[in-house]
Amino acid sequence: MGPQRRLLPAAAALLWGFLLPLTAAQEAVLHASGNGTPLPSKDYCMLYNPHWTTLPSTLENATSVSLMNLTSTPLCNLSDIPPDGINNKAVVVHWGTCHFLEKARIAQKGGAEALLVVNNSVLFPPSGNRSEFHDVKILIAFVSQKDFKDMNQTLGNNITVKMYSPSSPSFDYTMVVIFVIAVSTVALGGYWSGQIELENLKAVTNTEDREMKKKKEEYLTFSPLTVIIFVVICCVMMVLLYFFYKWLVYVMIAIFCIASAMSLYNCLAALIHKIPCGQCTIACRGKSIEVRLIFLSGLCIATAAVWAVFRNEDRWAWILQDILGIAFCLNLIKTLKLPNFKSCVILLGLLLLYDVFFVFITPFITKNGESIMVELAAGPFGNNEKNDGNLVEATAQPSAPHEKLPVVIRVPKLIYFSVMSVCLMPVSILGFGDIIVPGLLIAYCRRFDVQTGSSSIYYVSSTIAYAVGMILTFVVLVLMKKGQPALLYLVPCTLITASIVAWRRREMKKFWKGNSYQMMDHLDYATNEENPVIAGEQIVPQ
Repeated sequence: MGPQRRLLPAAAALLWGFLLPLTAAQEAVLHASGNGTPLPSKDYCMLYNPHWTTLPSTLENATSVSLMNLTSTPLCNLSDIPPDGINNKAVVVHWGTCHFLEKARIAQKGGAEALLVVNNSVLFPPSGNRSEFHDVKILIAFVSQKDFKDMNQTLGNNITVKMYSPSSPSFDYTMVVIFVIAVSTVALGGYWSGQIELENLKAVTNTEDREMKKKKEEYLTFSPLTVIIFVVICCVMMVLLYFFYKWLVYVMIAIFCIASAMSLYNCLAALIHKIPCGQCTIACRGKSIEVRLIFLSGLCIATAAVWAVFRNEDRWAWILQDILGIAFCLNLIKTLKLPNFKSCVILLGLLLLYDVFFVFITPFITKNGESIMVELAAGPFGNNEKNDGNLVEATAQPSAPHEKLPVVIRVPKLIYFSVMSVCLMPVSILGFGDIIVPGLLIAYCRRFDVQTGSSSIYYVSSTIAYAVGMILTFVVLVLMKKGQPALLYLVPCTLITASIVAWRRREMKKFWKGNSYQMMDHLDYATNEENPVIAGEQIVPQ
């Protein structure tokens, strides 16, 4: 894979440099009861906006209301209210025709207690700009068409419901899992990059080992100009995805499948090469290929294919996505090469601004008042469609109602209360960018340690700084109860720590410009067996 072909999956991965856990208590339980003897009841999932309405935390404290089926009417005008009225009812309506907030306003005027919007796919809580509907106070929740149909078939037409949202647990174990995955990946990726650098250094001192010299071609070196172009590409891709999500999401899925399968192969092949047994080979076009690597390539392709087919299976597909994602991040950290600390500062600084802009600034620009980054990560805009920048409702399903961008590590939360047994499994999410971007700095620190023989001080300190940044992200997340752009904390922690180490060791100038070996692809070099020299600077074999 050439440098130009590597840029696309790399840009796709770095689009999301932020942590977006599912906000607590967006899921709620709809406890429905029929009128049979004994009294049948069943729990269903509904999604609501906790910032709009507060629900009781237990079934005992929930108020019982009668359910009224108005799916045969759009409920967009007061004339759509039936003659018997809807006073003290939980009204069920279909999605479409007019905005669901307009339906809620009509229902509220009719005296309804709640509005339940039925849709074919419920993957998101009610959201949007309420400035035009500030007078709407009743509960608004989304319920799936499948659940509503089952409710009618199981419990009949005379149904009463209670709605409540159990409290979330005080400790979220998914943060620990994500922390371990993130820190382990950046540490291993940085170490792997350093090992390749060490092999390249040894190859330079050995003029007879031509094959090892070619290892330097595994790198894709980013100059400061390349870094700027790369960030511009990320911004363009972000905007294109925002307006053309339901088409481009499949392009991103295809890129992820191909790139992750290749990355998984590279990671596992590096391990297999360390195993001395099972090295049978077959000849193909004058080249010998190990049989075990053929089977390995089939396994990696099969893993990506299985994920692609079952990617919307919430119960177990996340495991394959995380495995492929970890391999993808490892391979990029190992492959992408920042030649000096100057490039690191430019890349991390620009992506930090990019992250903050698309998370915090875009809500003031978009007409619906929502963050572009959050909407893309949460995807797929629910069942809304884009129309000249407006978020408008559509009666027809979009072409990709279930699809989400596969650029995150997903860890589902425990089924810790009854809502989890009926709702979609809630997950905590860490964007690939939160691993890859700081990982590139850690990889540079590791390579610099190898070149200068500094006993891994830069590598260890930057890895610890990354861990501290992740902890700080989790602390702010818990305190603010809102998804955080992790790069906002990771970038300062890692850059400041690396700078302090370089300053204390009086190596800032060399650390800033990079060792001349980093730029070897652009310089002439001469070697001899006793005193290897690269561009006039002596290199000490490690």
